[in-house]
Amino acid sequence: MALVLNEEQRLLKDTAREFVTGHAPVEALRSLRDQREELGYSPSLWQQMGELGWAGITLPEAWGGLEFGYLGLGAVLEETGRTLTASPLLATVVLGASAIELAGNDEQRERWLPRVAEGALTLALAVDEGPHHAPEQTALQARRQGDRWVLEGSKAYVIDGHAADLVLVVARSAGKAGEREGLSLFAVAGDAAGLQRQRLWMADSRGYAHLEFNQVEVAADALLGEADQAWPVLDQVLDRGRIALAAEMLGNGLEAFERTIDYLKEREQFGAPIGSFQALKHRAAIMFCELEMSRSVVLDALSAIDEDRADLAQMASLAKARLNEVLMQVSNEAVQMHGGIGVTDELEIGFFLKRARVAMQLLGDAGFHRDRYASLCGY
Repeated sequence: MALVLNEEQRLLKDTAREFVTGHAPVEALRSLRDQREELGYSPSLWQQMGELGWAGITLPEAWGGLEFGYLGLGAVLEETGRTLTASPLLATVVLGASAIELAGNDEQRERWLPRVAEGALTLALAVDEGPHHAPEQTALQARRQGDRWVLEGSKAYVIDGHAADLVLVVARSAGKAGEREGLSLFAVAGDAAGLQRQRLWMADSRGYAHLEFNQVEVAADALLGEADQAWPVLDQVLDRGRIALAAEMLGNGLEAFERTIDYLKEREQFGAPIGSFQALKHRAAIMFCELEMSRSVVLDALSAIDEDRADLAQMASLAKARLNEVLMQVSNEAVQMHGGIGVTDELEIGFFLKRARVAMQLLGDAGFHRDRYASLCGY
């Protein structure tokens, strides 16, 4: 269990902070939003991230990665969360690459993962089909047709699904919606015939897509792992995504908190900085304590991935549930303490609130993860 970063991880964190502060400030996200950039992120920025090794930071050296682990990636994601950096890190490096690494065979890993590591291939994981996270409710059908598979159905709110070169699709090849058995995982080219991708413009300015699969045919080698047996791997992939997203959310909360403290020191009322008022001091102290405890939870969860611990699923739900709740509290307080101007587009603090509200729903809200944690603990 690692609750502090080692020297190399701290150096990586410092480098990441310097890079995103200089190349991807919140103003860059505002520009992408205002220009309604179809891709949702800057290709040149992603190329620079690839050159820094971030695209392959968790991948084994055999596939061109750095094998630096999820504590290292978490340090990077915390910094990208501070500036709300738009990039394919979560969709490609965490969700997509994990699905190929854990479910794919040697040929599939050799085909795709080295390209991911060099930043030449972007991925998306298509799981949910409605407004709430419910992977067991997958209904998109996959049926055999000779030596091929045919996919029919839709996926909703797929992170970077509109721009990904390769979409990893969770489909039902047996059973019925609500069952964990009978799920399969397929790799589908982003430009496959019959695949329609609609870019969604959400409040948090992250890229999402609605995908329609109209008789999409894929070859037999598009199947990752065994047919009907994708659930155990999917569960691990989603847990990695939940923990990585919690690390990003921690960065969001820390930055919103620090900006609010700076504002409390500057804003004067009744001839004194409002930060000198006891009631606001108490509220700020509570936020600080909640964020520090959240930091420990996130670090422990990231360690659980690196150490392949038996309690990985519990730690994933604990981290996501806690960050959902703490980020709601911190983002609410940040906007309220800024006053009326906090909800205007003039200040950047509103971007943190919007990102928080959507992130709280991604890969499971607090209710989903409290229930899951209790079930995993035998309640």
